[in-house]
Amino acid sequence: MSDAGIIDRNLIVAGPGRLEIAEVPAEPVPDGGFRARTLFSGISTGTELTFLKGTNPALHAGFDPALGLFGAPPEQAYPVHRLGYMEVAEVEQSRTPAFPDGTVVAMTYGHRTGYNGHPLRDRVVPLPAGLDPLLGVYVAHMGPICANGLLHAAADRYGQDVRSLADGVRGARVAVVGAGVVGLLTALFARSHGAASVVVVDPTPQRLEIASALGLEVLSSKGEEDPAVTLKTRWRHADGDRGADVVFQCRGQAAALHLALRLLRPQGTVIDLAFYPGGADEVRLGEEFHHNGLGVRCAQIGRVPRGLAHSWDRERLSAATIDLLRAEGDAIRKHLVTAVVPFAEAPALLTDLAERRRQEMQVVLSF
Repeated sequence: MSDAGIIDRNLIVAGPGRLEIAEVPAEPVPDGGFRARTLFSGISTGTELTFLKGTNPALHAGFDPALGLFGAPPEQAYPVHRLGYMEVAEVEQSRTPAFPDGTVVAMTYGHRTGYNGHPLRDRVVPLPAGLDPLLGVYVAHMGPICANGLLHAAADRYGQDVRSLADGVRGARVAVVGAGVVGLLTALFARSHGAASVVVVDPTPQRLEIASALGLEVLSSKGEEDPAVTLKTRWRHADGDRGADVVFQCRGQAAALHLALRLLRPQGTVIDLAFYPGGADEVRLGEEFHHNGLGVRCAQIGRVPRGLAHSWDRERLSAATIDLLRAEGDAIRKHLVTAVVPFAEAPALLTDLAERRRQEMQVVLSF
C-alpha cells in the first residue's frame, strides 16, 4: 500500500480554548520504520486540558536541560500539534523485521489517525496476545508513570539495592492522595505488590465510588472527619510514630500535597506523581514537613531513581504495567474506563471536560 493520497487527521489545540482536527498528508514510511494505524488513544485530562486552558508551564517558559532551570524562551506555542501520549496502533507497511505488519503496539505520538514510527526514535511496546488492546493505552506511558512511583518508593527504602517494585510497599501502610487515573493505577500497583494496607483519599464522591468498585479502601478528604487524624489514629508504629509508611501524591493541587505530608509518619516520604501547573503556594513547609522531618520525592517518568537506570528503564516499567493489566484488566475496563468516544467527537468532548459540563474518569478515543 502506497502513502500517496493518505491523509492523516490530527487533533490540535489551535489556540486557547480552540480544538480542531487538522488534515495532514502522510509522509512516506522511512527505511527501518513502519506506519502505525491508530486503534485507540487515551486522554490524559490532567495534562491535556492545561494546553486547552493555556495554563501549561511550557506555554510560558522553557526548560533548560543543561542547567535544569525554567526561564528559557517557551518551548511550546500555539498551535499545539501533539496532544496526548496513550496510543495503541496496528503496524502497517513495515520496513523493519522488528515489528512486522499486523503487530499491535503501544506508542506515544498523540491523537491522530496514523503515524510513521521508527523503533530507533519512538517508544514501541508490542502488546501480548490476549490483552484487550483498549487497555494498551496504559502500557507505553501512563502505566510506567505509576510504576515509577513504586520504584522511587523502593529506592527511598533500599537505595540502589532494589530488586522489585514491591520493595517500596511490601508490608507497608500506603496512602494514595487523588483518585484520578494515576492515583487508582498506583493504588492497584501497591496492592498487587504486597502493601499491608492501601487507602485512597479524595474529595470527589464519584471517584471514591470507582475506587471502591476496584476493591480499594477509601476516605473522603471533604467531610467533617480529617483523614490525617483518622489514619494516624489507626496506623500506630510506636509512641509518637503514627501515619502512612509512604504516601503517593497523585492530585495536582497544592492542598493535596499539604494533605499528603500530614498523612505521613515522621521521617516518611511523599512520592509525588502530580503536576502543578499553577504552583503550590498552599504547601505549608513550616508545619508537618518541618516538625516531622519529612521528604518529598518527585517521581515523574522523565527519570528513574539515580543509580537504577541500568537495571530499571521504561521498558521494564511497561512490562510491569502489562502484568498489572493481566491481573486487574477486567476491573479496570469495567470501572476506570468510563467512556469510549469516536475520534471525530474529540474536540467537543475535551471542550466539555475543560468547561466541566461533563465528568469522566478515563476517556478513550476510538478510530
